[in-house]
Amino acid sequence: MEYDTQTRAIDDLHRAVSTCKDDEKIADGKAIVERLTKLKYELQHNRPLTPLMDDGRRDVADYNRELNALASPTWFDVSWLYAECYLYRRISSFFALSTHWKSYDVFARQKLSTFVSSRPAVLELAAKYKQLINQLKDNVPHTNTPEETEDAEKLLFSEMCEICLWGNATDLSLLTALSYEDIQKLQGAEARKTQEKNILVNDLPAAYRTLKTAQNTDPKGERRVDIVLDNAGFELFVDLILAGYLLEAGLATQIILHPKSIPWFVSDVVPADFASLLNALANPQALYAAPPEGSDEAPAPLSNQEVTDLSFLFEHWSSLHQEGQLILRPNLFWTAPGSYWRLPSSAPDLYEDLKKSELVFFKGDLNYRKLAGDARWAPTVPFGDAIGPMGPSSGIRILALRTCKADTVVGLPTGEDERLKGMDGGGGDTGARKWAWSGKWAVVQFCDGKA
Repeated sequence: MEYDTQTRAIDDLHRAVSTCKDDEKIADGKAIVERLTKLKYELQHNRPLTPLMDDGRRDVADYNRELNALASPTWFDVSWLYAECYLYRRISSFFALSTHWKSYDVFARQKLSTFVSSRPAVLELAAKYKQLINQLKDNVPHTNTPEETEDAEKLLFSEMCEICLWGNATDLSLLTALSYEDIQKLQGAEARKTQEKNILVNDLPAAYRTLKTAQNTDPKGERRVDIVLDNAGFELFVDLILAGYLLEAGLATQIILHPKSIPWFVSDVVPADFASLLNALANPQALYAAPPEGSDEAPAPLSNQEVTDLSFLFEHWSSLHQEGQLILRPNLFWTAPGSYWRLPSSAPDLYEDLKKSELVFFKGDLNYRKLAGDARWAPTVPFGDAIGPMGPSSGIRILALRTCKADTVVGLPTGEDERLKGMDGGGGDTGARKWAWSGKWAVVQFCDGKA
């Protein structure tokens, strides 16, 4: 269980309180610290989970109803999914019930620091993104045949999605193909082959055909794509890269981003993280010129070109947001304690709304686990079966982008789980699926619920 999460939360709030000048706000903050400390003690000593206090949000009744049905379990005697969701929802209630700290995100400082630490990747990707968007806007003519152009567009879509899949600053090999001029060179690139071999199931071609067919069928019509977000920081940055590309390439006319409503699993996106990222891009020199925490040494300032590239992203994404092409739409369902199997019954309005989308991306490990009910599926069970009412005939097309960080995994070819377990550190000697814990392997799985 996440003792470190609570320790970091306590340390962050204590730090924030220490800078306050208002006595009432200081006392209010110290009271939250006491509640966080008590919660940490309860977890460490396996105390019973207690009902959430009513903080005015309508999901309190849902959490408490389920807790009551579980007969008030202790922390070590309840499903991981409920316990983790309950933990973050209870932390949120401490702030919601306060007077001066209602909107405070105890994880915001950490989320922004991950973006700052990704400076090399941010700068390289920003430059290539600017080049790509300008090419798309200018409709640069190609000498390619129509067939070659189609192949290049497919490959570009795959590259953008794979950057979004891995979503971290170490995967810079993927940044080699963000230009139509160079895209053909990537066909046999070793870096791409190396990266792709770690994607155990790759349904990106099917997802591309879905969006391209919709574009060709109704090129002037409204075509929406949704992204159920995962982490803030650099990962939100690459999610916006994907969103901007889909809009400028004509594969979508509107992108709906689904953040969490409350601080969630430390790093998940809340609406304020979107604003924070845009504000950082609006004044990147101030962001990157500040010394890192715990250091007096300031990093090298950004070059004029780097500032220009980052400012381009700010202007482009801000414009898309202002024009209604890039929309944030939080919903309490995304922070509910159960799986996404409950969507049709628990959040019917959201369920019906998602049916309007051409394609819904689900990002990250937790969203994948919730799609699959966090169940002990056999790894060969088809993805469409494992996501239950979100699968075939649901009316929703789903594309899950997930690097594996937990045991739940489905849709693998026969024998693949055994092969991976047999690798060094794969868990074959223990029977555990250790290969799925590291984030080295990924799945990209599509289900056409409109078929």
